[in-house]
Amino acid sequence: MHAQPLQLSGPEPSRIYAIGDVHGRLDLLDRLIDRIGAELSSDAEHALVVTLGDYVDRGPKSAGVLDRLAEGCFPCAHVALRGNHEEILLNFLDDAAVLERWRRQGAVETLISYGVPVGEVMRGRGLEQARTALLAALPESHMAFLKGLGTSLTVERYFFCHAGVRPGVPLDRQSARDLAWIRDEFLSSTADFGKVVVHGHTPVPKADIRPNRINVDTGAFLTGTLSCAVLEGERVRILTA
Repeated sequence: MHAQPLQLSGPEPSRIYAIGDVHGRLDLLDRLIDRIGAELSSDAEHALVVTLGDYVDRGPKSAGVLDRLAEGCFPCAHVALRGNHEEILLNFLDDAAVLERWRRQGAVETLISYGVPVGEVMRGRGLEQARTALLAALPESHMAFLKGLGTSLTVERYFFCHAGVRPGVPLDRQSARDLAWIRDEFLSSTADFGKVVVHGHTPVPKADIRPNRINVDTGAFLTGTLSCAVLEGERVRILTA
């Protein structure tokens, strides 16, 4: 299924902040929010924040991260995109069997952050009970946020998505699965994708800026560094927390 990129209405922003994978690190997200707020104290009207997905799992405060993002924490416009971890969470809410795979990818930390008991889950049991408990614990605002996440966004010379794009496929014909999951075919490509692809999904020691793509996933849950690309026309700089 093709996933049409989101399009902004109104004037194009003069500055875009693209934030990589948060993975439950609310402490780092809050520091980055403060840094962006300080930069935009007098010019928030012309800026945009794009969060690139993977807000949950692995880090300790997934529920807190979703709470912060759902409440509107940035001083300017914000577009939130879906990562593969949000996709798995939503699939689990429909099918408890998904937890067999999800628990190896950080589900336990997310469940704990919502107060869901995980003793049985860690033994591979109690999947339906965990699903029921998470459904009961998820605030309506979190559910609305998760279901409202886009798969990609195009703004000026940039294309934003979680994982990347499939080389040789037009940006408006990309599949939702590739946008959330692709790795090797995209990462190894030197092709011109038509726009510079700004993404996360694959952790790197520091933000990786290339002619055809920019990777801002610096493995926050392990490294303690959350990165953000600041885009102003062709100028790119990196903020970290």
